[in-house]
This record gives sequence, structure tokens and C-alpha cells, in this order.
Amino acid sequence: MLCMYKSDGDTLLELTTTSCEKGIWFNLINPSVEELCLVATATNAPMDFLRAALDEEERSRTEIEDDCLLVITNISVMRGLDTYDTLPLAIILTPDHIVTVCLENNRVLGDFNPSTAKTFNTIKKTRFLFQILYKSASYYLMYVKQINRRIDEIERQLRRSMKNRELFQLLELQKGFTFFSASLRANGIVLERLLRIRMNTQLQHIIKVYEEDEDLLEDVIIENKQAIEMVEMYSHVLTGMMDTFASVISNNLNMVMKFLASMTILLAIPTMISSFFGMNLVIPFGAEHPLGFWYVVLFSFALAIIGAYGLWKKGML
Repeated sequence: MLCMYKSDGDTLLELTTTSCEKGIWFNLINPSVEELCLVATATNAPMDFLRAALDEEERSRTEIEDDCLLVITNISVMRGLDTYDTLPLAIILTPDHIVTVCLENNRVLGDFNPSTAKTFNTIKKTRFLFQILYKSASYYLMYVKQINRRIDEIERQLRRSMKNRELFQLLELQKGFTFFSASLRANGIVLERLLRIRMNTQLQHIIKVYEEDEDLLEDVIIENKQAIEMVEMYSHVLTGMMDTFASVISNNLNMVMKFLASMTILLAIPTMISSFFGMNLVIPFGAEHPLGFWYVVLFSFALAIIGAYGLWKKGML
């Protein structure tokens, strides 16, 4: 899908026909080959730049070719209640245009729409790039806090139920933290690379940075570092919690098995005595005695009580 936008003052215009006019934002979502060729012709962007983000395993990086700058960053996505993942997003700066390429619709680019047109300008490509990166870092922070609240909720459920389902949910959240940590570190390297590009006077024709843009880039770096710290902290907490609850569940299982073993021992006593008196032999209080049955029952019950007391003293009951 190809959408084309251009800022006009405080409004964002959506273009219906392809144009080479300056300041157009080409937004490609899971594009077809025809759409890629169309954008490549209109912007003179290298085809390998346009296809870079179409690989789900593409790592964050920057690349410069001729007058084009490619920035690939991994953005966070939520795929379910407990499922979080990352997705590559390519941002291409050409002398006259900005191009974004992604495999899926995402909230990062979705926040740049006509209702928020006052906050960004497609003509100011460098600032727009930094705003996209800042929005991406903000969503990482938001999802990390959301995961933490979900962990607290699952913890309360675990304290009551101790079922495997909650542990599997925590494991899914742990996977999300792992993806976030790897992506945020790679994004941090990209931001440091952009910082060096900004200071290179020979590349000023590709990326023009003004004072406000410098402050914005610093804010992006700070947000990214904060997200990394939060992911590491909550990941350690989650790992410790999973280990603790796994130990608690294992201990509860041991207690149940100990109780069942004790009950088996206690039930074996009357079974053994009944077997003795059920033999075809002449024994005291046998079948010929009028109260023989009740004597056997009382005797078995007394031995069971004595055995239960002994097991209780040893902490097995």
C-alpha cells in the first residue's frame, strides 16, 4: 500500500497521484513491486534501500549512498495481550523527499496523521526523521510499563491459583523483553551513528540539522537509554519472579506427594490387619467371636491413630 502526504501549513494533504514535488512523504506499507518501482522513479531512492525493511530479521543500521540516507530502526509492536515483538522500519531521506517502508501498519507512523499535522512537517525531513525515532522510543517505554502492569496482574493470579498457564504467560512477556532489549541496543547504535553524521560537514547536504533538531535528537537518545534501563530492570524482576513461583509450585507438589505417601502408609495398616483376620485360620477374635469384627475395627483404628500421630510428630502430615 502506498500513501503520499505533504504538509501545507498546519494541515496534511493526502495526494492521489504520484508527484515529484519537493517535501512529499511516501509511506509504503507491505508494498508491491509496482509500488516500489513507482517510488524509486519519483524519489531516485535506491531499490535496495526500499526493500531493506521488507526483511523481518533486518537489523537496525544506517547507510549512505549518493545523496540518500537509509535509517533502519526496529519499532515495538503488540500482537496480543501478552505477545510483544519488534518490526523493522526503514526511513529514507533523499534531497527532496522522505520515504518510510514497513511490512505492517504500526502505531508509530499512525500517529502522524491529519489530526496531528501541526506537530510535524514533511518538508523538514531531518526533524521529521527525529520525530519518528522519538515516537518509536516513546512506544517502547509505553509498552514496557504496560508489560509491568500485566506482570503485576499475573502475579496476583499466581498467588491464588499456581497454574502453569500463568507461568506460560510470564514466559511470553519475558520473550517480549528479550526482543525489546536487543532492538533498543541496536537502535542506540543507530542514534549514535546519526549523531556522528550530524557533525560531519561533508554530509550536510544529506541531513541538515538545526539547533531544535539537535535538542530533539538528544531527547531521542535519552528516551532510548531510559527504555533500555527499564527493560533490563523489569526483565531481571520478571526472571526472579518466575524462578520464585516455579520453586513455590515445585514445593507445593512435594508437599502433596508427602501427604499422599503418608496417607498410603496409614491406609496400609487396617488393610494388613484385615488381611490377617480374613485368613482361613483360627486366630483370636476370629469369625466365631460375636464381637470379633468390632474388635478388629477398633484395633485397626487405634493403630492408624498411633501411626498418624507419629507421622505428625515428624512433620509428614
